Amino acid sequence: MSQERVSIVLPAYNEEMNIGETVRRLRALYPDFEILVIDDCSTDNTVRVAMDAGANVWPHPYNMGNGAAVKTGLRLAKGDWIVLMDADGQHDPADVARLLEHKDRYDMVIGARKGLLTGALHRTIANRIYNWLASYVTSFPIKDLTSGFRLVRADVARKFIYLLPNTFSYPTTLTMAFLRSGRTLRYVSITPGKRKGKSKIKILRDGGRFLLIITKVATLFSPFRVFLPLSFFFFITGALYYLYTFMTSHRFTNMSALLLSSGIIVFMIGLVSEQISQMRFEHTE
Repeated sequence: MSQERVSIVLPAYNEEMNIGETVRRLRALYPDFEILVIDDCSTDNTVRVAMDAGANVWPHPYNMGNGAAVKTGLRLAKGDWIVLMDADGQHDPADVARLLEHKDRYDMVIGARKGLLTGALHRTIANRIYNWLASYVTSFPIKDLTSGFRLVRADVARKFIYLLPNTFSYPTTLTMAFLRSGRTLRYVSITPGKRKGKSKIKILRDGGRFLLIITKVATLFSPFRVFLPLSFFFFITGALYYLYTFMTSHRFTNMSALLLSSGIIVFMIGLVSEQISQMRFEHTE
């Protein structure tokens, strides 16, 4: 039987209504696991409730963000495997065992929310767009890019701490970083519960941030997936515009020259970026 240790990390901010029950259920189901709550300077009784329920609590001195709390948990956790889950009651503690069933074959196991995602319709549509974009970038069918419920190898996850943002979009970065670096990943379908209180993610504030992070990680790990389509667009548009002006006025316009040269420049930038990206992997496992 495997003797690998498991830590459960719960980033929390003003979750006094949910954290106690979550920790008590985790403690009852997995008495040998480390349960670590990273409190992001809550203004309510989250720290006291979590401690009374039996968790080890590490408080931030000031509010740093959900992603920053996750990074603190990754640094402090003592387990060989780390379970990341939300403290708001949406994730069923019993599902931790379902993730652990696959730990011997995969570097990361993610709980994918099945069916329509819990929440408003606009968030469901946005998540599906993010999943499609990330699937294109990573060449892997991503079922739930923003799920905060996952099991990761501790030593592998720590290699990507420097990439993780301090905001709610850390799952996006972690998923894409694992895939683009050749690590194995599996999705397990879960049914999310309904949280108490309001979600702290705002579609207008955080939606653009998710798109920016997808592009950022794409250019870090697979630049051609971004630059090549742009280069092709400029070059084809320039060629078609030249054909149009040649047929109508028999001349080569400045706009055609600009579009064609832009296509070539973007392609060369993508080529250089691809080489730089490749160099990043020369000194990794």
